[in-house]
Amino acid sequence: MSVEVGRGVVTRRKRNPNPVSKARQRRNRLTGWLFISPWVVGFLAFALFPFLATLFYSFTNYNMLNPPQFVGLLNYKQMFTDPLFWQSLYNTFFYTLIFVPLSTVVAIAIALLLNMNIKGRAIYRTIFYLPSVVPLVASSVLWLWLFNPSFGFIDAFLRAVGIPGPGWLYSEVWVKPALILMGLWGIGQPIVIYLAGLQGVPHELYEAAYLEGANAWQRVRNITLPMISPVILFNVILGIIGSFQYFTQPYVMTQGGPSNTSLVFALYLYQNAFQYLHLGYASAMAWLLFVIILLATLLVFRSSAKWVYYGGEQ
Repeated sequence: MSVEVGRGVVTRRKRNPNPVSKARQRRNRLTGWLFISPWVVGFLAFALFPFLATLFYSFTNYNMLNPPQFVGLLNYKQMFTDPLFWQSLYNTFFYTLIFVPLSTVVAIAIALLLNMNIKGRAIYRTIFYLPSVVPLVASSVLWLWLFNPSFGFIDAFLRAVGIPGPGWLYSEVWVKPALILMGLWGIGQPIVIYLAGLQGVPHELYEAAYLEGANAWQRVRNITLPMISPVILFNVILGIIGSFQYFTQPYVMTQGGPSNTSLVFALYLYQNAFQYLHLGYASAMAWLLFVIILLATLLVFRSSAKWVYYGGEQ
């Protein structure tokens, strides 16, 4: 400890008991950067660079065989005159607007059932979670067989009870509902997240509501849903992002058919990029998709102030 005297005032300045030299600090920083360098290099090479490259290519005419030619906003203007672009955008919004609310309701309902104290609860939880770990290509092939109008299990069951099968993936009317139905089969991940959220709801609130005469629906509506609303917000945002990027199942099962009724935005983007080699146009589509997802996410965040409850806020 050192003592400094100035104008009659004595001040004491504590010394660092373990002084670290600047050279030592630089070595520590260098060691830290070396440890995270694989992630930094991977992020720069496989995330940031492609992200910025697509922005440049979106203003060019590029097919990988010739150098890119700058065309300005032509790719963006072309989208508004492309009927398949509007068809794919409509199909994607249709899927998102139906699947996200429906999957949210179904996942919460199943999570409430799996949260009940019943025998074999762990087995039921495992059964509902297993579809979410099945590879998407494998599950798509499985559902191709289930939806087959000739020998598929679903149509066979419907015929057994006297109901003609609707054709599913081969019908322009039923192909989108079939994909939505298939999507509900794989909601094990949000179910597990809702289960985790339900564990944080205080039992004292349920007991107080029960003593006040609230029935089961009133307890769910006034206690459970508000208490897990942050979890609902999280899953809804993930669902919106995943729905706008919906690709694997239509690619494997329908290739956009019949008559482009299952041609979603990501599938049409893929076709332009890797089948037609219109990489500039596909890059413009990718940036438009990014803007749409960003706006949809911001809209949900802005609306969350009216329906999301945080326990620490008054």
